Amino acid sequence: MDQQHLLPFHLSIPVSDLQNARHFYRDIVGCQEGRSKPHRVDFNFFGHHIVAHLMPAEAAHEISKVQAEGSPDRFPVRHFGVIVPIGHWHELADRMVKAGVKFVMKPQLRFPGEVREQAILLCEDNCGNVLEFKGQPAEQIFAVQ
Repeated sequence: MDQQHLLPFHLSIPVSDLQNARHFYRDIVGCQEGRSKPHRVDFNFFGHHIVAHLMPAEAAHEISKVQAEGSPDRFPVRHFGVIVPIGHWHELADRMVKAGVKFVMKPQLRFPGEVREQAILLCEDNCGNVLEFKGQPAEQIFAVQ
């Protein structure tokens, strides 16, 4: 399937607190809230369907990390995210900094001058999940050196 016919994905995630999830995904990231029940909330995550399920025990997992290629940083093994246009990435990074979001990797530019150049940040949602946000042109996502 080519990129012009991509379909939205669906992802269910455990969260420790629905109000914290609403604050992070709706108020900071800017996701529109969809259906909700006492134990779950749906979000429009950049055109994709994210469901935050209240599951405190599962959300309380230990976050395992691996060494990042060419960097002293360690990346969380289990994370998800989105790649957005660079201008949107800067706006999002600024909102997160102002909101006091806990960063696993602070906003930065990685691999400058290379095909894989990207603005990147990794953060916690304060509900047990780590997210990665990249600013990168779409044509560079799968480009090889």
